[in-house]
Amino acid sequence: MTDILKTVLCDRMGCRYPIIQTAMGWVAKPPLVIASCEAGALGFLAGAVMTPAELTEAIRTVKAATDRPFGVNFHSFQPGAAEIIEIIIAEKIKAVSFGRGPDAKMIGRLKDAGIVCIPTVGAVKHAQKMAELGVDMVTVQGGEGGGHTGAVATTVLLPQVLDAVKIPVVAGGGFADGRGLAAALAYGAVGVAMGTRFLLTRESPVPEAVKARYLKATPDQIQVSTKVDNIPQRMIRNKLVDEIERDGALGRWRRAIWAGLQMQKASGASIGELFQAAQGMAKEGGMSLPQAMMAASAPMLIQKAVVEGDVDGGLMASGQVGGRITDLPSCAELVDRIMAEARARLAALGVGQAALA
Repeated sequence: MTDILKTVLCDRMGCRYPIIQTAMGWVAKPPLVIASCEAGALGFLAGAVMTPAELTEAIRTVKAATDRPFGVNFHSFQPGAAEIIEIIIAEKIKAVSFGRGPDAKMIGRLKDAGIVCIPTVGAVKHAQKMAELGVDMVTVQGGEGGGHTGAVATTVLLPQVLDAVKIPVVAGGGFADGRGLAAALAYGAVGVAMGTRFLLTRESPVPEAVKARYLKATPDQIQVSTKVDNIPQRMIRNKLVDEIERDGALGRWRRAIWAGLQMQKASGASIGELFQAAQGMAKEGGMSLPQAMMAASAPMLIQKAVVEGDVDGGLMASGQVGGRITDLPSCAELVDRIMAEARARLAALGVGQAALA
């Protein structure tokens, strides 16, 4: 008996359900990844904001607590990236996610090690490029998604990418419940990727005061700004965002330098290594060097909110869907609810019960 909710994502990843918990910086730590994987989803560790030593410890913490498969997100230009890739291979991680960066040789090396490559893309051309480089799947994030995002809505971008590539596609941006999962599968996706919905769970390490601020946000308060690093970012509007919007070039440079120094302190990287990382981002992403430096340092402004609990002085990246989330379930409760809702919606549409068994 075939279950249409058991997709190629489940088959390839070994997860019970076609749901990915995304690698939110400073949020996707072992407690959240363990809980999401135990619930049946595929969790990703936020390796892009970890040092090699921190990532090694995080991976081993997850392995000690669950035998479920999980993934690691990394950034090709982060300090220690070469060592992090070696760690991922040595630890036999099930999957990796990333944005721009790895070339065909690196993707080939990861695949040769049995690691499934699932980059996140926000444009049709990027999905096509990743497919050409040999990745296994792509996660497509529409403009509703949190953090760095594009201008095209998921309902438009997702079918465009499905038509443009032959590899499996996971849908991201705007998903929080079983109705969304059913809709994504109807489009032709093999699952959904959710960030904000998993951020707002009991196992999420985000301070309670910050979670409360997320729960109060209405959709119109979750806006896109280009002023943080000249790249569109979706976040909850707060005092810091208002200040950034008013800042001139000098103010943005001052903030970028502060964030860069904080990044140096947190990562242990030298100024030269951070400069090299920014140069790599500038070359790969077609940015100016100042723009890349601000982009590389922006995670420290997010850390100020989701780690330190500063709801006014930090950035709270959020998908637009955050404006309709009103509760803090456990990961198990959330995933069970999503699957029940998805089955109910598909049944209401007349999908045979045998296919839902």
